[in-house]
Amino acid sequence: MAWNDAENARQRARREERIRKEEEERKRQKLQAAENKAKLMEALLKEKEKEVLQLQGREEAKKFITPENLDARIEECLDNPRNYNFAIDKEGRIIKRTVL
Repeated sequence: MAWNDAENARQRARREERIRKEEEERKRQKLQAAENKAKLMEALLKEKEKEVLQLQGREEAKKFITPENLDARIEECLDNPRNYNFAIDKEGRIIKRTVL
């Protein structure tokens, strides 16, 4: 009976050690995943900032609608309506039969 108790204690110690190591490994993997995700998000953010800076330098950026030019752009759209309702036949000709 003493041998059985000693064996149970030894097995319990091994099991507790294994569980502790598994828990440490899980924590390490979780931390590594969080770090990788943070690095990925940071890289994505830098890429988007770079794209925004490139757009700001272009001529196209002057056509963007901003709160400052919103009223002017609305007036421009109302003064120059566009009709996107058209068809294209087999030869590639545009057919417009609707009236604004």
